[in-house]
Amino acid sequence: MPSVLILGATSAIARALAGEFASHKFDLILAGRDREELGALAADTSLRYGAEVQTLFFDILDSNNSLSNLSSCIAAAGEELAGVILAVGYLGDQAIAQQDPREARRILDTNFTGCVLALDIVAEHFEKRHKGFICALSSVAGDRGRQSNYLYGAAKGGLSIYLQGLRNRLSRSGVRVITVKPGFVDTRMTFGRPKLFLVASPESVARGIYKAVVRGKDVVYLPWFWRLIMLALRAIPEVLFKRLPL
Repeated sequence: MPSVLILGATSAIARALAGEFASHKFDLILAGRDREELGALAADTSLRYGAEVQTLFFDILDSNNSLSNLSSCIAAAGEELAGVILAVGYLGDQAIAQQDPREARRILDTNFTGCVLALDIVAEHFEKRHKGFICALSSVAGDRGRQSNYLYGAAKGGLSIYLQGLRNRLSRSGVRVITVKPGFVDTRMTFGRPKLFLVASPESVARGIYKAVVRGKDVVYLPWFWRLIMLALRAIPEVLFKRLPL
């Protein structure tokens, strides 16, 4: 059976994605930092759906070891690897990051630099084979900078531009690149955050991602209405937008 590699597999959305793809007869490679949690997720997914599930240690901030592990894993998967989903993310704390360069670096490296280095390896693999898909979770936060999370938004905005360029590069090779821009999702990353609205479940987002992959979408907002919300926000003139308490 074809397999899918999920990077950042222990996040709430990634867990839901594992179930979604396994239910559609995909085998899985689950990659993340927590070996114990990966093992438990792999066992549960295999039992529920009858899929073959492997695990891989992968830390987006440990580029030397993790990129080597990723290259070996992709090479071993070979022709059976149908696609890679990048579900890595770290919201961080904007206020702390403004004072602590370590927090700022963690936000930027987790959401942009580490992702780009990993996806470059994935892109080379699929480009040589002229098939496959790359799906990465960006965010609506990257569509316009807001004072409450502009470091996270800058990293996700950079990731979206990278994916746009990658999509342009790989289109002639028959490799699809899907940019997913979720709004607020009910996960550990958003738990307890004030002023959240229209919060979606990880399961509904996972279903939307699977449909986007199957239908060959380029950019998808989840839930769909975030496309309209962000269109309206981007239309606000900067002279007015900069005064808004966002």
